[in-house]
Amino acid sequence: MKKISAVVLVFVSVFTLNAQKPKDVGTGKPKLVVGIVVDQMRWDFLYRYESKYGNGGFKRLMNEGFNLNNVMINYVPTVTALGHTSIYTGSVPSIHGIAGNDWTDRETGKNVYCTTDNSVKGVGASNERIGAHSPHQLWSTTITDQLGIATNFRSKVVGVSLKDRASILPAGHNPTGAFWYDEGTGHFVTSSYYMNDLPKWLKDFNAQNWGAKLVANGWDTSLPIAQYTESTADDVPWEQLLGSAKTPTFPYTNLAADFAAKKGIIRTTPFGNTLTLKVAEAALDAYRMGRNQETDFLAVNIASTDYVGHSFGPNSIEIQDTYLRLDKDLENFFTMLDKKVGKDNYLVFLSADHGGAHAMGYMEANKMLTGLFDDGLQKNLEEELKAKYTHEKLIWAIDNYQIYLNQQLIREHKLDAEDIKQNIINRLNRDPRVLYAVDLAKIGSAAIPEPIKSRIINGYNWQRSGDIQIISHDGMLPNYAKKGTTHSVWNSYDAHIPLIFMGKGVKKGQSTKPYHMTDIAPTLAQILKIENPSGNIGEPISEVIGN
Repeated sequence: MKKISAVVLVFVSVFTLNAQKPKDVGTGKPKLVVGIVVDQMRWDFLYRYESKYGNGGFKRLMNEGFNLNNVMINYVPTVTALGHTSIYTGSVPSIHGIAGNDWTDRETGKNVYCTTDNSVKGVGASNERIGAHSPHQLWSTTITDQLGIATNFRSKVVGVSLKDRASILPAGHNPTGAFWYDEGTGHFVTSSYYMNDLPKWLKDFNAQNWGAKLVANGWDTSLPIAQYTESTADDVPWEQLLGSAKTPTFPYTNLAADFAAKKGIIRTTPFGNTLTLKVAEAALDAYRMGRNQETDFLAVNIASTDYVGHSFGPNSIEIQDTYLRLDKDLENFFTMLDKKVGKDNYLVFLSADHGGAHAMGYMEANKMLTGLFDDGLQKNLEEELKAKYTHEKLIWAIDNYQIYLNQQLIREHKLDAEDIKQNIINRLNRDPRVLYAVDLAKIGSAAIPEPIKSRIINGYNWQRSGDIQIISHDGMLPNYAKKGTTHSVWNSYDAHIPLIFMGKGVKKGQSTKPYHMTDIAPTLAQILKIENPSGNIGEPISEVIGN
């Protein structure tokens, strides 16, 4: 009896100690990390539409995760390729090398797209332009690269997006795969950089023709249109047309016929997001992600929010309905992860690559400063330069709010590059649309206030950026955005992004402390207990991980 009593006492003591031990959310690594980057998602969209969201999507993230409400992009220009690269490298264009979605070659004047790689071929792609891509222009490692290094590349890493660059750059240099949308066929494809044939699971997915199924019934509002009180009227002059639609108004009954003729139409509908999350789930199943020995990483870009935003602007019913439908898609996706991976086994973060400006027409209608900062700019500058220096085409291009000088012509004719730059800067600083114009090689000594100065420095890649940076006045858009909207600038509407972590290793809560996009990767590195990416300049967000 004494022996039995002793055994019982030990059992009870151990049970009591375990029951009293506080639960440590940081104990153990997640089996799966899911990065969700919502293209062109302004931070305020979390709250503007909050009353219309369900409980399982954005609200679940905010209620169960850690919500960081004051996260800024710490460089210019604020565009897609830079955003995805900076999130996953913890670095900035000056270091990681991705200076824009595209940039101008400083020696030849030719356009360079950030992921085009003529040494590889498309796999499953309808043409070389769609398929010939790789991360060869990316100089720094990514958090996904570091996960591969830490596990001797046993971790499964997959990137998916409608956009090539938004799949390729987050997935890093040596992933399991990166897959993007081919609008020629309506299929997801890859390149020979990753594999020589599409995997069977992706062929099977493509064969299901999900795109046609998703647009078959057109696009109408998911709620009665009178309930979209957070948005402007359905028919305003600053919105673009969608496909063959005659007006920018609901319902869009033309989608099925338009998709049959051109598969790219799905990009500018909420169904492009649904399609992306479906292929993400197919990849998760095929590679048994979250169910392997090592932590896996699924990098998902939600891109249709960007296409809809560009076409209709951030105050449209179209963009609101896109977010309401995305909210439901996220709820379904999280429920799927709960079932297949386990609610306590995965970590998800949601952020954005950039925000978006208000449409020029919207600003004009509401009596706010706006305009086209570059309307006639290059033509007028070139005429003035020709008159002074007797040579044409002294400017290669105006790209990413930067002026690229024709260095080849300047050398050939032994012109004074410094004098040319200063003349352009003097001319720009007299332009009422320009806030600052600065010689990028001399930005360190420029009389420009923070945080603008640091953001210019961080965005300046001396091998790929231009010679002169233009910072336009608030509300100014480039000439191509006369309707709809765009993004690129330092202002909060483009640079203030959402960031929420939820799941394994994450506290619950929220913060208004200032953080940067570059802090995401080192925070993940701490949770995963792996090294930071090679070019990382960010800091771990200790509030999220509790130490």
